[in-house]
Amino acid sequence: HRTDRFDPIDPPQVTMYNCGLTVYDYGHIGNFRAFLFADVLRRYLELLGYRVHQVMNITDVGHMTEDQLADGGGQDKMLVAAERLKEAKKQGHAGVDDPDDPYQVAAYFTRAFLNDARDLRLKIAGEYPANVPRATEHIAQMQAMIQKLLDRDHAYLADDGAVYYHVPSFPDYGRLSGNRIDETLDGAGGRVLEEHQAVKRHPADFLLWKPDAAHIMKWDSPWGRGYPGWHIECSAMASHVLGRAQIDIHTGGEDNIFPHHECEIAQSCGATGADRFARFWMHCRHLLVDGQKMSKSQGNFFTIGQVTGGKVTGRPVDPAVLRFELIRSNYRSNMNFTAKGLQDSARAVQRLRAAADSGAGWTADLSHPVVHDFAQALADDLNMSAAVGVIFEWLKRADGGDEVAGVVRYLDTVLDILRDGSVGGVPSNGRGSATTRIDAEDLCRQMDEARANKNFAAADRLRQQLIDANYDVMTTNDGTVARPKLA
Repeated sequence: HRTDRFDPIDPPQVTMYNCGLTVYDYGHIGNFRAFLFADVLRRYLELLGYRVHQVMNITDVGHMTEDQLADGGGQDKMLVAAERLKEAKKQGHAGVDDPDDPYQVAAYFTRAFLNDARDLRLKIAGEYPANVPRATEHIAQMQAMIQKLLDRDHAYLADDGAVYYHVPSFPDYGRLSGNRIDETLDGAGGRVLEEHQAVKRHPADFLLWKPDAAHIMKWDSPWGRGYPGWHIECSAMASHVLGRAQIDIHTGGEDNIFPHHECEIAQSCGATGADRFARFWMHCRHLLVDGQKMSKSQGNFFTIGQVTGGKVTGRPVDPAVLRFELIRSNYRSNMNFTAKGLQDSARAVQRLRAAADSGAGWTADLSHPVVHDFAQALADDLNMSAAVGVIFEWLKRADGGDEVAGVVRYLDTVLDILRDGSVGGVPSNGRGSATTRIDAEDLCRQMDEARANKNFAAADRLRQQLIDANYDVMTTNDGTVARPKLA
């Protein structure tokens, strides 16, 4: 890959669009690795003094289970989700009142996504709904963009009544992904459905609007009652909410590169006449679990609630630990998610929290050498692993105190892992108890009193009570300290 200097179009403003979740299921840790990478990027730019307008969409239109195909294929995702929620309801699990109502299904999984996003401290979650647009609320903008593409001869109405984007009308198609148009003549590596070839002018032409009376979610349009193609949604929402024909940064997972982002570029540039849609494209690599591709059939597919609830480590995990684990490696490398990694991250978070608590009243800024080195590491293609290394190398030499606390708290504007992820001993997502509700501070005081009176048996019982309640118990110069175990 090539590293280019980042200069925003209109400094100090930065416009950034991130492909969000298709809300027909719970978000998994692979999804959130990509979302958190975008969150860290935003926070880093804000650390440097930029004003970031970030937008991340919610895809709540029921698309097809095989959206990796240029035309889409498989089953309607909302129908699949409805059947899953019906089964859950039969088994007594809470869900939606009417699983056959696609809007209820989408709203249910949207709420779940926002809860997870808040637990993992994504700043964008606090800007819902203004900067987290839902596709179902932007059908008019999609239809307006499709009409522009028709008017500019980038799209056509086919004999089957569907509107397709004509790929040869945009010579730069394939530039982002490296897929040449002559390769797509043969079906784009199996990405084009044979059933559509008879009506399309080119095998790689992709769907913009499909009239379909059977589809569960549909709207009136000049081209018949139907639904939009997947790709047009992001183009329309990005241009509408960010208010620009060209934006600074677009992020997503590497599986979005082709066809989704390639199609976004063609649509956006075709509709506006801009020479580029996004000036910088940044894609997060895949997340593996114990070295294997994540899969429900393999039993290594994890949602946020499953991880924080203890399914991976056997005990509840503070959401801040999961956040740190998902952000600490370089976004451009595959990440291997393991129970040991979570436990290592728990120790790292505990170390940073202890450092932040070691002093007060000292304010850091970008001129501090550690902050400077941290920022320089992130300046190199957002190299978070190097940036984290800067902090811990310094903490090896530092003894704590006001300066250490001030620097760690300042860097936490990017990391955001210092706040306890539980409220009253219960994780904020309510999916399980991290610790038993006890007054740990009072038990520590009682332990110190028992030791002072040489009642060591009582002190041992109090220590065990804290351990059983999922606390780490430490003896310090200032007395006994208990901290909730993070993973």
